[in-house]
Amino acid sequence: QTVRWHIELQPWASPTPSLNYEASRFLKYISTSQISCEHMNLSSLKGYSETTKKPWSVCLDERFSLIHRIRSKKCRLYSLGLGNDDNQFELSMANSGCEVHRFDPSIKSAHIQQGRHLWHHRLSIDWRDPNPAIAAHKLHSNTKKLGTVLNEFGHQKIDVLKADVESAEWKILENLILEDVVEQIGQLVFEVHMHWPGFEVSGNDSTVVRYWYSLLRELELKDFRLFHTYKDLSKPQMFLKKEAFNASSCYTLSWVNTRWK
Repeated sequence: QTVRWHIELQPWASPTPSLNYEASRFLKYISTSQISCEHMNLSSLKGYSETTKKPWSVCLDERFSLIHRIRSKKCRLYSLGLGNDDNQFELSMANSGCEVHRFDPSIKSAHIQQGRHLWHHRLSIDWRDPNPAIAAHKLHSNTKKLGTVLNEFGHQKIDVLKADVESAEWKILENLILEDVVEQIGQLVFEVHMHWPGFEVSGNDSTVVRYWYSLLRELELKDFRLFHTYKDLSKPQMFLKKEAFNASSCYTLSWVNTRWK
């Protein structure tokens, strides 16, 4: 299998590159569920209290594996975040018997176990591993790619990957796709940010939006289907530094891997 260095870019949305057309296609895409999921509410799980600030929606329909893996206590959640105080979703999943690993570079110790099922790791998930030959990278020795962490922890699969990584999500998603790590994941719940292109995403505005759209289409090619989309109206209503297209700067998107067993 050849290593891929770049994702396949989708054709432009219009005969000549246009931000209006790209934004329209992209926003329609992230606002449209591709598959219906009837049971997304964690309140059906024991130990759940309804105080989540955000709809971190997972699909608990019987036709997908997550609900069965929760019942058999074989479920695993990875949560990527940055100093996020709202742990309700992680606690709920841990209370339902899931093994929960929370990655946050701001916590005090390298590894903390909280209760039977919840671990906190002082690690930041990135789209590349630090290069030990570069002095500046030594500072980031607690920064790793998700594939590297899976190997180090001896984990083959993640039932749910939740990410709220403040604009690093685009490059992390690209890395997961290029390295086929995404195939080891059952469901993705990502907060995506659009007020600027995101870390190390370059190009003019229409190029950026085409890249975002192409990334999400790659997920679709890997049998991921969007089942829930939430437009966060509490965040600034900005799209690439402009108030435009009736867009929010922040959406929470949930996908299920329909091939995953």
